[in-house]
Amino acid sequence: MFLEGTGSATGGMMFTIIYLVVIFGLMYLIIIKPQKKQQKAREELHKGMEPGDSIMTTGGFYGTILDIDGDTVIVEFGNNKNCRIPMHKNAIAEVEKSGSAIVKDEEEEK
Repeated sequence: MFLEGTGSATGGMMFTIIYLVVIFGLMYLIIIKPQKKQQKAREELHKGMEPGDSIMTTGGFYGTILDIDGDTVIVEFGNNKNCRIPMHKNAIAEVEKSGSAIVKDEEEEK
């Protein structure tokens, strides 16, 4: 009598463990893996920044990188050459290389 009850309880417990493993696996695939991929892309973007590159900040401002010092970037905004603001690299959302527009024009001519 006792053996029958323990057998079904063990099966139910095994189903619960498998269910939890599947849930955690889906959470990894849906949440954690894309976030790591996005973080890696952002790190590559920050490593590729150079003075002279055009940028867009997370606030939507466009500017040009003047100097990079560790995690701090000095950015010049607008046509007025007096507006230079130091900011953290994480505040930069997009980077356009300084020579990319020239390369695109040369490719179109061919």
